[in-house]
Amino acid sequence: MADITKSETGNWHKTACILCENNCGIQILTDPETSGRTFLKIRGDKDHVSTQGYTCNKALRLDHYQNGADRLTSPLRREADGSFTEIDWDTAIREIAQKFAAVRDTHGGDKIFYYGGGGQGNHLGGAYAGPFLRAIGSRYHSSALAQEKAGEAWVDAHFTGGHTHGDFEHAEVSIFFGKNPYQSHGVSRARTVLKEISKDPARSMIVVDPVRTETADLADFHLQVKPGTDAWCVIALIAILIEENLVDEDFIAEHTRDYDELQRHFRAVDIAEYAAICGIDDDLLRRAARRIGAASSVSTYEDLGVQQSLNSTLMSYLNKLVWLLTGNFGKQGGMHPHSSFAPLARYSTEFRYTPVTGSRIALGMVPANVIAEEILTDHPDRFRAMLIESSNPAHSLADSATFREALDALELVVVIDVVLTETAKRADYVLPAASQYEKWESTFFNFHFPKNSFHLREPILEPLPGTLPEPEIYARLLREIGVGKKRTLTALRAAATLGRKPFRYTFAACALLDKETIGLTPYLLYETLGATLPARDRSTSVIWALAEITARSYPKAMKAAGHRDADALFDAVIAGRSGVVFTEESEDDAWNYIPHDDKKFPLLIPELLAMLHELDPASAVQTSDEFPLVLSAGQRRQFTANTIFHDPSWRLKDKNGALRMAPADADALSLAAGDVARVVTNRGAALAEVEIDARMQTGHAALPNGFGLNLTDEATDPALVGVALNELTDAQRRDPIVGTPWHKNVPARIEPVG
Repeated sequence: MADITKSETGNWHKTACILCENNCGIQILTDPETSGRTFLKIRGDKDHVSTQGYTCNKALRLDHYQNGADRLTSPLRREADGSFTEIDWDTAIREIAQKFAAVRDTHGGDKIFYYGGGGQGNHLGGAYAGPFLRAIGSRYHSSALAQEKAGEAWVDAHFTGGHTHGDFEHAEVSIFFGKNPYQSHGVSRARTVLKEISKDPARSMIVVDPVRTETADLADFHLQVKPGTDAWCVIALIAILIEENLVDEDFIAEHTRDYDELQRHFRAVDIAEYAAICGIDDDLLRRAARRIGAASSVSTYEDLGVQQSLNSTLMSYLNKLVWLLTGNFGKQGGMHPHSSFAPLARYSTEFRYTPVTGSRIALGMVPANVIAEEILTDHPDRFRAMLIESSNPAHSLADSATFREALDALELVVVIDVVLTETAKRADYVLPAASQYEKWESTFFNFHFPKNSFHLREPILEPLPGTLPEPEIYARLLREIGVGKKRTLTALRAAATLGRKPFRYTFAACALLDKETIGLTPYLLYETLGATLPARDRSTSVIWALAEITARSYPKAMKAAGHRDADALFDAVIAGRSGVVFTEESEDDAWNYIPHDDKKFPLLIPELLAMLHELDPASAVQTSDEFPLVLSAGQRRQFTANTIFHDPSWRLKDKNGALRMAPADADALSLAAGDVARVVTNRGAALAEVEIDARMQTGHAALPNGFGLNLTDEATDPALVGVALNELTDAQRRDPIVGTPWHKNVPARIEPVG
């Protein structure tokens, strides 16, 4: 039953925010006069195991997500004239299954491309996509992670074999590379933690960012680099650490390999020259390096400011060298790997390659910037169809015009979403999903150490009539295709009625007898174990499998968190309205995650060292006479969030998404605050309201993320608010290693509008 607290004006429900990876625990007061569908008030959940009542201003506006846009309430089919017709679910499922099967049988299932798998808070439905993708033979997929974290993940695979996260609550020195956690969070209780660091004279904060952000305001050291020169700055920092013997020699000797060769590369660096290139005073760099070297603990965080800029994968390497060379792994206040309730991606040092362009696939995901190139060709291995779930790539990927052309070139496009997005408007079929507060949901962003937590969110509203949760959509498609052997389903259904222990043994036996069982696990659980649950709870059946995997992967840590076995963990997760700690480890346990036999970090990544040597100061300047400014396309601000907000009225400030410019640049163009300017790049142009901001460097401008959505059904008269950034970005401007886009370094010019 839902955890509901009665009040005089409505019911309080425990759930979580869905706007960033922190997924803070919240409570929502619903209005009984609107059948509970209106969110009257939102507050932090003090009982939440990781966020403890913390929330930011954005979560408080979530009624604008739930009730702010015209919801889809019927499957849609595109007709020959381009219009949409409402059809019933049975027809939609039958036709979609038949058409995906036809693509598979004609061209091969690997020509069916999957994009999505959930946003910041809806990963549970994505867990059910796997069996359907296997059934139709799909092999290639991507998501927003491929736009951001691919380079970091590839570097992590070399060092720790998986994701690492900083212990900022205890770190003596916290370093943020291209990260403004005051606005973008990523750190639990971000603003509280940042203020605690700032007020503590024994602790320090270092920010590397071309903008004087709100986090930089709180920092002891703001290394305000010239846009695009982050790599030169961090190379200089590492060179100083080595030159002045500020590294942890004991840690290096005991826990790393190849340091002697690595240090030769950095001792060759001309520190003064690199300081001049990035625009940071040599003395300031040295003082920052000395503070890092003297600290008892250091945590670092890199984010889109460097991951979507020049030299992004190299920057990930440099970031990790900072904390490795100073011995900040596996101790309080340092960097830690962590358990996972469900892995989000595949970490590997080995690459797969895309079928047409031969682009590298890191994190298991096709680089988003090459998807259109994999379609717009006559190559026989081009993608022929797409299934797009809870994502809007026609708006969120670089060079939207070309991506729309690619969608139109496909033989079949199916979109699952809650509203008619820009992507859905190009689809052949659109399937209406229940919202994140109308179904069981969760996030697999479980990054905590030593206590890691998972929050399964119970629905607080009934699904809007005509909509279905993604697990039910996939189950219907799989039934239509006819997967899952009858004997397997019969055996599992019978065992499920006898209890979990017989079910576990029966499932194991089925897996031995039928090799397809494991790949179909979420679907088989939905159809068997799920059938023993109330109808609305069927999708929680996959949690049973995740609990079983956790018990096998982290048995000691699971028991330390208070769960005697997988069944106990499953029960705790189902009942835990404020989240559940599923593993608890000690600092020493961090070493168990290191994938290398000798448990030592191999410090050399030859390809990235080669990039380091080949850095040319001229390459840091991507501007020209035609495009003399650097535009940061996607700045995080107090009233920006991901595009699941389809109601612009949620914003109380910066309602039009202003173009922020340095005073000198505005003066040179005779622009005043509130004027309208035209922003022009090599891919397009857009109008924006000007805001003059002394936090910006001369030659650097910024537009916010989350704007420019087409909020009407009329393609000829879209009601756009703010700039759709990817009408301006270029898909060819991307990292040479993993293809992440350079959204934070877009050459542009700004023109006054009369």
